[in-house]
Amino acid sequence: MWGEKPYHSFDFEMKRRFGEKVYKVSLASGMTCPNRDGTIGIGGCLFCSGNGSGDFASPLSGSVSRQIDRGIEGISSRKQVGNKFIAYFQSFTNTYAPVEVLRPMYLEAIRHPKVVMLSIATRPDCLPGDVLSLLAECNEIKPVIVELGLQTIHEKTATFIRRGYTLPVYDTTVEQLCSRGIEVVTHVIAGLPGETSGEFLETVSHVGNSGSGGIKIQLLHVLESTDLATLYRNGNYEPMTRNAYIQAVISALSILPAEMVIHRLTGDGPKKLLLAPEWSSRKREVLNEIHRQMKIQNIWQGKERSRSI
Repeated sequence: MWGEKPYHSFDFEMKRRFGEKVYKVSLASGMTCPNRDGTIGIGGCLFCSGNGSGDFASPLSGSVSRQIDRGIEGISSRKQVGNKFIAYFQSFTNTYAPVEVLRPMYLEAIRHPKVVMLSIATRPDCLPGDVLSLLAECNEIKPVIVELGLQTIHEKTATFIRRGYTLPVYDTTVEQLCSRGIEVVTHVIAGLPGETSGEFLETVSHVGNSGSGGIKIQLLHVLESTDLATLYRNGNYEPMTRNAYIQAVISALSILPAEMVIHRLTGDGPKKLLLAPEWSSRKREVLNEIHRQMKIQNIWQGKERSRSI
């Protein structure tokens, strides 16, 4: 159904749409976040490093086109690539600016001859009407994906990690984006402080029913220079074990819609910042074990979907 994997991977979907493997070129927009500039808070989320979620994004230098060219050059030096790339505004909140600032940036990226799609990471509470209209305008040129950082549906956890908005904000934003034909990807995190595996699966189930077309599942990393690092060093946070995370991912996939695109199943925090869990740095081993366990347990994406609704 989805090639060699028991789930609808992003790689499979891009090959289906564009006929070849498509790589993301990570871009820096130079924006901050309302959870860091004092609008909502000043420290960011509990787990957020000084680089935001875009620890691998290109440094802000030169025009957007130049960033794209440099990114393509970097990928091409390591891998055999074609001529199709995704322009990915990754660091911090990439809709957190006036439309007059956003429009030239987005249009420059989407009109690059090697860019086939625009991907924008942001917060659900940073998409006012004029920005939604701009995204719809861009979506008429080439496909646009908006990535929303939800992390959890549980308000007690959201408050503890200092997310800064309530669940209805996410639900409304997904509806507004979908009504404009813009694809949504939702970030969720396993291993958040105080959450059980059952609560994590409740979040996954909500996303599966929300209208979001894709999901990114992320392990909570403990990174240097974060408040989570302080909790960890003081013995007040214990990261997930490798086996617990693998089982959480498998259970999550089993309850998601078969058509939902799986953009990520794990991630490797930047080695210079990663404190724990150490096993998460071996991303390929973790992915291989997820695939192996799904085969052993006879699990595939959507298998348990009807039971979770």
